[in-house]
Amino acid sequence: MTYPSAVGPGAIDARRARLIEDARIGLCARVKSIPSAWFYDDRGSGLFDEITRLAEYYPTRTERAILECKAEDIVEVSGADTLVELGSGTSEKTRVLLDAMAAANVLERVILFDIAEDVLRKAACDLHSLYHVEVEAVVGDLRADLDSLGGDGNRLWAFLGSTIGNFTREERGRMLDRFARAMSDGDSLLIGVDLVKDTARLIAAYDDSGGVTAEFNLNILNVLNKEMGGDFDLSKFSHQASWNESESRIEMRLRSLDAQVVSLPEVGLEVSLEGGEEILTEISTKFTADGFSDELRDAGFDVAERWFDDAGDFAVLLARHRGERLGNGSTLPAVLPVAVR
Repeated sequence: MTYPSAVGPGAIDARRARLIEDARIGLCARVKSIPSAWFYDDRGSGLFDEITRLAEYYPTRTERAILECKAEDIVEVSGADTLVELGSGTSEKTRVLLDAMAAANVLERVILFDIAEDVLRKAACDLHSLYHVEVEAVVGDLRADLDSLGGDGNRLWAFLGSTIGNFTREERGRMLDRFARAMSDGDSLLIGVDLVKDTARLIAAYDDSGGVTAEFNLNILNVLNKEMGGDFDLSKFSHQASWNESESRIEMRLRSLDAQVVSLPEVGLEVSLEGGEEILTEISTKFTADGFSDELRDAGFDVAERWFDDAGDFAVLLARHRGERLGNGSTLPAVLPVAVR
């Protein structure tokens, strides 16, 4: 049985306030940017789901193959009875883990956390109907709302898809610290990372021949138009994907084809763009397994296990934080729990 509930004013206001702040800071900077979190409205989530099925985009299917091969080991080593999925989307990959937990008769609860409410609700209802356990869906932002994920039991926190690569080294450190503060004794972190490989393969994964990634990238302007009354004309921008060797990352940008001024009247903002000027929308860092293991250790985690695909394209790591729970247990007003039982 589901208990539907609309997002309350506090959740809407807090989310919109973060978007406005991100737009003001990013679009007024000398080097313009928009955080990649804002890709994921309902349309953006659907487009990303389509990207994961493209021939050029190997990370999703490669990570899934690792999970299918090692799910039983992950469940055994973690000792978890609750799965917490961060940035859950449609939750397709984590069903491999849920199947293994159900088969081991240890699955008691699922917590889904994502920024896109409609996609989150559907995923929660689907998982409840499949596994007949308590499912809680939480609408929130990884940068602010992790303290809202309370709960008992031993939790396996799944942060998959190499989403951690969307942050700079400094930001990754802060993100891992947030994870540690939200986790309890006995919890484990399962995290997937894309590994360094041939540059041509990397660029193709972010600039597919069918143009789906370009449409996904441009959709972030639709989000700004919808949320802030903007007048971005998507036909005046082009999708760009390039490899930054010094930072070991793919960078996605939107290039202004002409000089233009864009208005965001609901927040009193005008953005002037020169012809050829670019807006950074996403970074996707590629790692070495040893290098990322060091980042986890620097954040206070012990790496329990590492699993790879046969080609060495991707790695999945299981880690535990050293020491006691750091969080304060607070619940932020920006988050809406949607209980599904």
